[in-house]
Amino acid sequence: MTSGPGTPVRVGVFGLLGSGNLGNDGSLEAVLGYLRAEHPDAVVDALCGGPEAVAARYRIPATRLHWYRGEYRTASRAGALAGKGLGKLVDAFRTAAWVRRHDVVIVPGMGVLEATLPLRPWGFPYALFLLCASGRLLRTRVALVGVGADAIADRPTRALVARSARLASYRSYRDGLSRDAMRAMGVDTSRDGVYPDLAFALPAPQASARPGPVCVGVMDFHGGNDDRARAEEIHRRYLDGTTRFVRALVDEGRTVRLLTGDACDAPVAAAILEAVDSPLVTAAQAGSLADLMRETAAAGTVVATRYHNLICALKVGTPTLALSYAAKSDALMERMGLGTYRHPAREIDAGRLMEQFRELEKHSAELRRTLTGRNLTVTRQLRCQFDDLTKALFPTADHAHTTREAP
Repeated sequence: MTSGPGTPVRVGVFGLLGSGNLGNDGSLEAVLGYLRAEHPDAVVDALCGGPEAVAARYRIPATRLHWYRGEYRTASRAGALAGKGLGKLVDAFRTAAWVRRHDVVIVPGMGVLEATLPLRPWGFPYALFLLCASGRLLRTRVALVGVGADAIADRPTRALVARSARLASYRSYRDGLSRDAMRAMGVDTSRDGVYPDLAFALPAPQASARPGPVCVGVMDFHGGNDDRARAEEIHRRYLDGTTRFVRALVDEGRTVRLLTGDACDAPVAAAILEAVDSPLVTAAQAGSLADLMRETAAAGTVVATRYHNLICALKVGTPTLALSYAAKSDALMERMGLGTYRHPAREIDAGRLMEQFRELEKHSAELRRTLTGRNLTVTRQLRCQFDDLTKALFPTADHAHTTREAP
């Protein structure tokens, strides 16, 4: 579909949006902010996981990503299996019909090219492939903007992800490791840019000048896609280690605020609250990245697992220690100058973690200055991302598409 002269550009946004993951929704919010500021005449709608939530929160029309509503539930009965199978066929036609109505489709951030968490190839990887294939067939530009990628061992998942990336009209990544991973999977990345995560473009509250609680970000962590056989063991070790750390903080009289980043994290926070059983420990009820930023801005220090919990804390300039579960967390901490402050989420040693935490607090003032400088750099780099996106997706007579790496 091509808009004629004077016709507003129709832009679609695509992904697991509105489904309870605050990081995904934060990436969407950043892209909508860009579109409303730089392309206010664009007509925007979404094909997404939670259309009701997206329509209510962002005031754009939204359509359900999957025809079959039980797509992400485990199917064991014949009826559910048949529903999923039929859904794959129906979704091929639904996706193509939706893509056809647009000039541009944007996949805003998210780890759409990775499998660092458990993932089935015929779930979201298949949906992404349908999107990118429909875009190529119908000549609609599909842009993967600031996305995450990682090496994928599972062959069907890897094939779908790599093919989707090749079919996209535009690609940029949230870190160099993501671009390297796609290159290793056979994708030509020579014109693909690397920029900070889109969530850094969101407005941030001012950090508190007074000592605040220790924010501990928890996650329903069961390892990655290749850890399915050990998933429950990994989860038990993660929960036990995190609980021991929180209890040690409480034993020292510290106030602890538990943070989540996805609806599935709530049982983990509840388990820690029950196990520690102290009025010094409370859990935040965050409904957006803005809420998480306010929590981390009020904190004295943050120790967190989920990737976008880390982003929120780093964005507001609060000294942060990562319970790292994937290379993307390591890359983020290095980018922001806190690469020393990492601890493996799979092997939490509460004693060693407490030592690292004390070291973090010891250098708190210095780290706050470091984060102030790094955030200024990140802001400049994201301006480059959005300029590059405009040149690629909204071309005019004097715009040539020249992708560059963020300075």
